Amino acid sequence: MGYELRVVREAPLAFAELAKAIAPAGFGLRGTDEIVAGHAGDTHVVGHWRDQVIGEPGSDWQLAQLIRLAAALGARLVGEDGERYTVRDGIVELVSGGTVVEIGKYHEIIEAGPNAWSP
Repeated sequence: MGYELRVVREAPLAFAELAKAIAPAGFGLRGTDEIVAGHAGDTHVVGHWRDQVIGEPGSDWQLAQLIRLAAALGARLVGEDGERYTVRDGIVELVSGGTVVEIGKYHEIIEAGPNAWSP
């Protein structure tokens, strides 16, 4: 298991609400728990439903998709250590303890697709 990110919001998220909100945002459901997004004619897993939305991104693309999904749900994306992942002025950022780390330009990350991070 990798590093988990959670989609968190003030009001609990019900599965029915998730299912209703994801299609207009460009996401889909595969099976009963996989949340997927398309790229280059294929679908790729972005997260899973486990009584909340959980993601274990293996690429910047998956991270950017999780941020987009969180926004579509009126939520924020939070890591295991409390850090937040956001998009500000078109830049994907990690915010932790007052420190901001730029990850990259959102549109470039989305265009690049779900290429896995190198070990």
